[in-house]
Amino acid sequence: MPQSLPTAILVLVKGKNPQRTIGYRADIDALPVNEKTNLPYASKNPNVMHACGHDIHMTVALGLLNYFSENQPQDNLLFFFQPAEESESGGRQAYEKGIFHDEFKPDEFYGLHDNPALPAGAIGCRMGTLFAGTTEVNIDITGKSGHAAFPQNANDTVVATASLIMQIQTIISRSIDPIQSGVVTLGKVKAGTIRNVIAGHARIEGTIRGLTQKMIVQIDQRLKDICEGIARSYNLDVELQLNQGGYWPVENNPELTKQFISYMKNNPQVNYVETAPAMTGEDFGFLLAKFPGVMFWLGVEDNSELHSATLTPNESSIMRGIEAIKGFLIYRMEK
Repeated sequence: MPQSLPTAILVLVKGKNPQRTIGYRADIDALPVNEKTNLPYASKNPNVMHACGHDIHMTVALGLLNYFSENQPQDNLLFFFQPAEESESGGRQAYEKGIFHDEFKPDEFYGLHDNPALPAGAIGCRMGTLFAGTTEVNIDITGKSGHAAFPQNANDTVVATASLIMQIQTIISRSIDPIQSGVVTLGKVKAGTIRNVIAGHARIEGTIRGLTQKMIVQIDQRLKDICEGIARSYNLDVELQLNQGGYWPVENNPELTKQFISYMKNNPQVNYVETAPAMTGEDFGFLLAKFPGVMFWLGVEDNSELHSATLTPNESSIMRGIEAIKGFLIYRMEK
C-alpha cells in the first residue's frame, strides 16, 4: 500500500475457476465528531466517530470476506478497505498510486452506503447516478482599497463581488437543462475590514454539485466565463480555483445495475427500494469512472441523519445486508 494510505487494505480471495475479478469496496474512515450515542461500544476517542456509518460498511464487508474465505467463490473476489473517503478522496489516491494491477485489478466493482432513512436491511438502488459529483469553489477578487469618501480612486471589490454572486445564480436557471439537477451554492463571502475603507480584496467559497461529470464540466466552464467577464467589466483580478478531486458522480453501470436490481427485486428475502439520486458526494464515483460497477444503499433505519453525533444504525441491517450481497455475488459469478 502507498505511504499516503497506510491503513488501506486489499484482500484477494482466489476463485475455483475464475473468469473475472469482482471488486468490493468498503470505506473505513471516521469523522471529526464527538459521539453522543451513549452506546457501550461508542468511540473512546474525542472528536472521532463513525458518524457516516462506515463501521457498518466495514462490518458487512468483513462478513462477506468471512463467508467467501470459508466457501471458495467461483470467481476471484477483491476486497478493498479504503481510507480517506470523507476528505482526501482515498479512492482516487489508491487508483493513481497503481494499487489495482495484475490480479488485483477488478473487472467490476461494487460498494454500499448505509441509509438511515430506509428500513433496516432494505436495499436501495437506481439506474444512472446515485450520488452527485462535487467541486469546491474558491474565488479571490483583488482590486484596490481606498478611502470610502473617494471611490473614484479605488477599485471596489464589494461591488464586483455582489455582481459576481448574482451572475453565478443564473448558471443553474439559464445554462443547465432544467430536467437535469445541478447546484451552485456560495456559502461564504468575506470582504473588507472596516466601514469607511473600500475593500481591496474579497473571497467567495462555495460548492458545485451535479449528477453527471458532463454537467459538472459545463457548470465549471460557465463559472470560468462569468469570472473572466467580471474581471474585465470591473477592471480587477478574479482568481477562480476549482477542486473536484476524486468526488465524481457515482454513475452506475447500466448493464450491471440492471442485473443487480433484477436480482434484488426477485429475491423474496430482500426488501428492495427504488431510490432517488442524492446530491451529496461519494468518492466511489471516481473508481466507477475507471471500472464498471454499482453502488447501492443499505437501510439502517435511524431517526438521526448521517454525520450526526447520535447516528445509531440498526444492527439487524448487518446480517440482512451480508445475505443480500452474498446472494448477488454468487448469482453474478454464475452469469
